[in-house]
Amino acid sequence: MILHCIALLLATATATAPLHPEEASAIGEPVQLTDTAMFLKAGESYFDPGTKRVIFQAIEHPEEGEEPASDYGMYMGSLTFDENGAITGLSGIQQLSPKGSANTCGWFHPSDESMVLFATTMTPLVDADIPGYQRGSGRYRWAFPQQMNITALDLVTNTFAPLVTDNEHYLAEGSWSPDGRHLLYCSLATGSGDIYITDLQSGESRKIVGDDGYDGGPFFSPDGKRIVYRSDRRGNDLLQLYIAELQFDETGSIVGIEREYQLTDNEHVNWGPFWHPNNRFLIYATSEISHRNYELFVCDADSGVENGTTRYGTRKRRITHANGFDGLPVFDETGMWLMWTSKRETNTSQLWVAPFLFDLDAGPNTESH
Repeated sequence: MILHCIALLLATATATAPLHPEEASAIGEPVQLTDTAMFLKAGESYFDPGTKRVIFQAIEHPEEGEEPASDYGMYMGSLTFDENGAITGLSGIQQLSPKGSANTCGWFHPSDESMVLFATTMTPLVDADIPGYQRGSGRYRWAFPQQMNITALDLVTNTFAPLVTDNEHYLAEGSWSPDGRHLLYCSLATGSGDIYITDLQSGESRKIVGDDGYDGGPFFSPDGKRIVYRSDRRGNDLLQLYIAELQFDETGSIVGIEREYQLTDNEHVNWGPFWHPNNRFLIYATSEISHRNYELFVCDADSGVENGTTRYGTRKRRITHANGFDGLPVFDETGMWLMWTSKRETNTSQLWVAPFLFDLDAGPNTESH
């Protein structure tokens, strides 16, 4: 398969959005990274380790007379900065995925700048009915195509290499561990959704979270000793957040989880949890305000290693307040920048970034609606 990789735009036009008054203590002025003139919608973005590039999924505007793609392509762009070091936009945006394929969940290798991974079908989908997760009317839904596998892409040679493959079941939601040894991902091999780890050194794969219902969206903690994930194991179409402490053998291979902690327990959809680089907090999206107005919250995810006090799911505080969807939040490795998917200003999902100013150690002061 030849890599479909075309420079699409020299630089996105810088656009900003006014801060909601209650956001001013949490974030700086939001900057729109993806241009609505280029993309019908874009989302689920991640920084590279050096805060130089972004990988994301998107759907482009079609050529005149053509229909837009029904599935996301995978893209990468380089961040641009002003003379003061503030992020101003993206340049050199390229499509990484094969043309017409369905793609999701991109990730940069922690140490090899030439390597990324993402889940891809490699070829266009042909199934009329693809299983997936949805809430209520299906306003928020993601598909689980069985043809999707997790593949690494060498950006220098433009060659693909499979990381985990199961041509009969969906494999996605993958990321490398901080040391690059392990691959963490979700598989529907058992019919619902379980979390697996593959030791890329030995080639051995293990299911480590396999409760009833869907368990997915996992990420390693910055120190590589824990994972966070979402689950609808109660089968009620709601998602709750969990943390698990990992178990290692004498060779350093992950062999399971030692204990699991539930962070949320409510009547809402809580999803897209992501670690702050200090290893002690999470940011996530929730429908707590409204299912038509997802917002970002932070909470404690402190194992107690530093100060002896274990806090999981406590001190929940609200970060965003704009009308419309705010979700899929991520930090860069410095914790200085927050990037997320939002419908603010544009009424379509696009990528936004802002300086992260919130005092995580302060007491709860924005938890109310």
